[in-house]
This record gives sequence, C-alpha cells and structure tokens, in this order.
Amino acid sequence: MVALWFVLLAWMLATYVVLAGFELGAGSLHLLVARTEAERRQVLATVKPVWKGNEVWLVAAGGTLFLAFPKLLATAFSGFYLPLMLVLWLIVFRSLAIELRAQLGEGLWRQFWDVCWSVSSLLLVLFFGAALGNVVRGVPLGEDGLFFEPLWTDFRVGEKTGVLDWYTIVVGLTAVVGVAHHGALWLAARTTGAVAERAGVLAGRLWPAVVAAVLASSVASFTVQPQVERSLAERPWGVGVALLAAGGLLGAALLRRRGRALPALVASCVFLAGLMGCAALGVWPYVLPARVEGLGLLATDAASRADGLVTALAWWLPGMALATGYAVYHHRKLGAPVPLPEVDAPEA
Repeated sequence: MVALWFVLLAWMLATYVVLAGFELGAGSLHLLVARTEAERRQVLATVKPVWKGNEVWLVAAGGTLFLAFPKLLATAFSGFYLPLMLVLWLIVFRSLAIELRAQLGEGLWRQFWDVCWSVSSLLLVLFFGAALGNVVRGVPLGEDGLFFEPLWTDFRVGEKTGVLDWYTIVVGLTAVVGVAHHGALWLAARTTGAVAERAGVLAGRLWPAVVAAVLASSVASFTVQPQVERSLAERPWGVGVALLAAGGLLGAALLRRRGRALPALVASCVFLAGLMGCAALGVWPYVLPARVEGLGLLATDAASRADGLVTALAWWLPGMALATGYAVYHHRKLGAPVPLPEVDAPEA
C-alpha cells in the first residue's frame, strides 16, 4: 500500500509538471516570441483557459502528501522553509500578472505585469527543478530526522549542503530548458502566425540544449547519489522508463521538423513524465534521502498507518477520477489555435 501511494504521488507531480509546464514555459518565453501588444495577448490567451485547472494538481499533490506521508510533509516543509516562501511569492506574482494585466490600458502597467509573468515563471521552474535536485541528492538529515538548509553554502555537494549547489543548479537549469522547450511546442501548437513560427524555431534551438542538460544532470545524479545506481540495479526494468523519456524527446524533435506541432507537444509530455518517473525510481525506497548513509527517510517510516491509507484510497480514487476527467475534457475542448486578436478589442 505504501508503494502504491508513492506511485500515485509521483503520478500527480508528473501530471502537474506536464500540464503546468505548458504555461510556465509559455510565460518564460513570451517576451521572446511576442513582440507586439496583439502577440502578447495571443500568448496570454493560450494560458488563461487552463492555468487555474493545472494548479489543482499541485494543491492535490500537497493534500496527498499530507494524508499519505505526513512525516515527509513535516520534515521537508520545515527544512525547506525559506525556498518554500520564495516559491509562494513567485506563484502569487505569476497569478497576479495573468489576472491584473488587463485591468488597466496603460502601456507601463501592462509591461510591468508582462515582466512579472516572465520572471516569476522562469524562477518558479528553476526553484522547482532545484527542489527536485535536493530530493535526489539528499538533504542533511540529522539523527532526530530533522534538517535545515540555508539557501546556499559553498555550492559544493558534501554532508552540509545548501538548497543551491552545483548539482541542484544543474538540475534547475535542466528544468528551465526542458520546460521552455515544452512551452515553445505549446505555443507552436496553440497559436497562429508569427508567434507560432517563432515558437517553432525556438523549440528547435532549445532541443540540443535539453539533450545536453539531461545528459549532464543524469551523469551528475549518479555521481552525487549512490542510491540512484542501487535502485536501478535492483529494478532493471526502470531502464524502460528512461527509454520512454528518451523516445519522447526524440519524437518531439522529429514531429516538430515534420510540422506536426500537436503530436510533438504530446511527445514532449511523454518526455517530461518519463523524467519524473526516473527521479521517483532513483530515490525509492526513500522519500527523502540523506547525505549521510542510513539516515534517509524511508517511505515506510514516513507513511500513515495501513488502515488509514486504505480508507484514504476510497476517497482519493473518485476525487482524482473527476479531476482527471475534467482535465481531459477541458483540453479536448480548447478548439482551434488562438488567432491574433484585434488590439482595439477589450482584453479577456
């Protein structure tokens, strides 16, 4: 039952990465692909119908973490208190930028929120990637099961680490280029005209950077965390998950070159989901590895009681079935790509 809940939690986080990656990538790139007011509205129009629904998966993952692995929630949230506050403020500014941009017609007002949307989206991806890097690398858990990390120390990977070091920065930058590539494919599929053309070109330029970043972060993961190699040795079928991610990335490039933007976007979804699967497989049976061997937080130690997990599953399954059904229905109903709007028309 503990393994099942670990898989369900990993699936929810992967779903959030795939769905929110559309809008986070689009937000990070919109100052590059949109050069006029009409084009910026066009980019924003691709995001507005979906961004609130995508955030449900992050909130639901937090709730799942609370009910299935309460000890992990308490340990991680106290240890990562500072970066969590930064992430919270970035989420707030990103949300405000999307909703407040259209409230006034002044150019300076719109430019301010455009920059807020772009910067907050980019930094959110960087911090989310660094957070994943912290989990894979391991944290300085003490014998009492607690830890605290400053934002950085000496940027080395030792027993006493900071949130940011060379490894977590590599993983964070991998997330940035991967999500930017994902967002470029989204814009290529969901817009028309010059924005779609620029987004397609940008996706092509980002693809080699994604390949290089994934290879670098993979090699670094085996270097800094021996648990990754042990986990794969015990579960050789996990190579299939890595091949799935590689196939998705290769498929995204091939399909984009053939002008099939939407299938390329689907392939990118497979790639990101595969990467999250590799990360989950690499840390199991831990939910929070430690820098010191033997002090990591095992999934079995962090989980709720078995009877509680069974009861929670009876409530979780119908709730997430509804959320999944709504997400599928909503994305299928998005319709044709968003055309270039009239500048004189009121912004939605």
